[in-house]
Amino acid sequence: MQFSALQLATLLQGKLEGDPEVKVHNIAKIEEAGEGMLSFVANPKYEDFIYSTNASILIVNENLVLEGPVKATLIRVKDAYSSFAALLEQYAQLQGNKVGIQQPSFIPESVKVGSNVYIGAFAYLGENVSLGDNVKIYPGVYLGDNVQIGANTVLFPGVKVYDNCVLGERVILHAGCVIGGDGFGFAPQADGKYKKVPQIGNVYIHDDVEIGANTTIDRATMGSTVIKAGVKLDNLIQVAHNVEIGENTVIAAQTGVSGSTKIGVNCVIGGQVGIVGHIQIADGTKINAQSGLSKSITTPNASLTGSPAYDYKSSLKSQAIFRNLPDLEKRVKELEEMVKQLLSERQGV
Repeated sequence: MQFSALQLATLLQGKLEGDPEVKVHNIAKIEEAGEGMLSFVANPKYEDFIYSTNASILIVNENLVLEGPVKATLIRVKDAYSSFAALLEQYAQLQGNKVGIQQPSFIPESVKVGSNVYIGAFAYLGENVSLGDNVKIYPGVYLGDNVQIGANTVLFPGVKVYDNCVLGERVILHAGCVIGGDGFGFAPQADGKYKKVPQIGNVYIHDDVEIGANTTIDRATMGSTVIKAGVKLDNLIQVAHNVEIGENTVIAAQTGVSGSTKIGVNCVIGGQVGIVGHIQIADGTKINAQSGLSKSITTPNASLTGSPAYDYKSSLKSQAIFRNLPDLEKRVKELEEMVKQLLSERQGV
């Protein structure tokens, strides 16, 4: 599929400089782009490539001052990065615009399917599953009984959604996600063994959530494990039973959240963070990568680091002191020698 510079400029409401009829059929990084490709420049570090790139069309900021001749046709916009991201979103939608039901797939008569739905080969849908309009179910997906999926949601290959779980609209689950597996609930017995506690709740994922590949979210023991609207979870994250994650919180890869912890809105949690169970994390909390959180955070917008995690600024001061320990030790020894010498001189008087 091809687009002309004029079409793209009209779509982005940008100012066109160059040939309005030049066409592109692909997207690439500016340093790698060739003829017939579209790219962008938002970071000043890449501006030198404007004069050497073979890209046919470039999206640039409207205030960019050129320092030489440019071969590419330019589209000037207020924010080149945001405009390019919007184009990438449109491009991805065009590429993923699949419709229809492939065979073999298993779809009981009780399943409710909206309009323009795609169900890939080898998908399994349980009884009473409900799919909203424009849902995309890629090959190898498993949906248990009574699963509900809202409009415009996409489940990539190999996603597993257990019985009774609910997904809102515009949710994206990447390959290998497991939603609704049993929570880690085992009761210790007098003989040292563990008895499994049935996990009879579900997972409720609200609108506009995106979850990375191979992330797992356990079903609640009772009630729901809840992922609120706008949450973004990276790959390889473990969210335990009865956890609640507030709106627009983002969590990076390999983080683990233990059971019944409540995370507030607009939190930012780095990679490989460990969070204990049954605590509260206040809105706006920021937790540095590889930190360990062992108690509730009640002050909003706190920044934490370390294990156990504590105030980020205090941590930086402590690190500075730690780095100076060898010098401090040397000075202490020098002071000890001076004190010994003074005492010796006084005793000799």
